[in-house]
Amino acid sequence: MQYALLIYEDEALYGPGKSGPALQELVTKHIAFSQELGPRRVGGSGLKGTSAATTVRTAKGAKTVHDGPFAEAREQLGGFYLIDVPDLDAAIAVAKALPVLQDGSVEIRPLLGPE
Repeated sequence: MQYALLIYEDEALYGPGKSGPALQELVTKHIAFSQELGPRRVGGSGLKGTSAATTVRTAKGAKTVHDGPFAEAREQLGGFYLIDVPDLDAAIAVAKALPVLQDGSVEIRPLLGPE
């Protein structure tokens, strides 16, 4: 079964001037993590910051375009992994091993597919 692991952290930790050793170590950990996943990793990527985001919102049938994400939050979606594992327990195990810089969360969402 395929799952998206959505990584939420405070993007201020990654902003301009935040390229110190801690961030470089995190990048190294993600590279190693991706390699350890092997064929269980179907895809994934880091994402540019919310300043590069655009949101199309639909309200009462009308569509409007907004700069940035629509919702304000303490944590922002910073990247994702797409994995293929047997079940939710396996996805949780992968999510627990996923490296993060500081506090944050990993949302586990199953992909839609044939039942």
